[in-house]
Amino acid sequence: MPAQAHASNKILQTAARIALLGLLINVVLASVKIVAGVIGHAYVLIADGIESALDIGGSIVIWGGLTVAARPPDETHPYGHGKAEPIAAIAVALGVLAAATGLAVESVREILTPHHGPAPFTLAILIVVIAVKEILFRYVNRLGRRTESTAVQTDAWHHRSDALTSTAAFVGISAALLGGEAWYSADDWAALFACAVIAANGIRLLLPAFHEIMDTAPGGKIVRTIRAVAISVPGVVEVEKCRARKMGLDYYVDLHVGVDGNISVHEGHQIAHGVKSAIQRSDSRVADVLVHIEPAKV
Repeated sequence: MPAQAHASNKILQTAARIALLGLLINVVLASVKIVAGVIGHAYVLIADGIESALDIGGSIVIWGGLTVAARPPDETHPYGHGKAEPIAAIAVALGVLAAATGLAVESVREILTPHHGPAPFTLAILIVVIAVKEILFRYVNRLGRRTESTAVQTDAWHHRSDALTSTAAFVGISAALLGGEAWYSADDWAALFACAVIAANGIRLLLPAFHEIMDTAPGGKIVRTIRAVAISVPGVVEVEKCRARKMGLDYYVDLHVGVDGNISVHEGHQIAHGVKSAIQRSDSRVADVLVHIEPAKV
């Protein structure tokens, strides 16, 4: 197995383990929040717990997507299984949007329905939840940004979304406790605000995964770097076309380079190999480079 593929698979396996850890934490937090919300008459906490329960499904999807993406290329998938990663991210983002819609409808129903005020102990639970989720977000997001994994970053922002909804719940419950009976619906308004945050995060997560599925040209300096490396290879006169697409954590590059039209086929072949090797050495994320040799324009 090539060194680049081995490194990518190792990162994907690590990411899958982190997604599994997030899943286990979400199981505990969702159970605690839902039970505490029912006992403490805090609908925003129940809504927050339901959102965490949906995160469990999201973590399962992310874990499954990363596990499939880590599989090496085979006969039917010569470019590997990297597309499983953005597919998982899209599934999770759509789930987030569906959850936001359902919770918003229920929040409005609770605002229109008289009910008991929330219990003070629910605030202590939310403080713990916010701290745990923010720590998880920072850790997972750092890994996602380092590896440029769409699915891992999606999972990270799931944790940040949960931290934000829990913060909204804390504010809503505090207002209900301080304001008395006239403010009992404050936690429901907080739940409605949390739904808006969840929906915004869902859209934020959906777009990059969709772009990756559509083979949108990668942003940043990777294409400029590839061009610069290719033109520096001895024998290369010009770089005409340079296309790159992301497949999981890896990049696949198509390159048209111009060389002296009078050299032999063998020499052109050697230059092509030199270009490919130089590009892969310059960036370990480049899994393969297809180099097309053309006579340079005089």
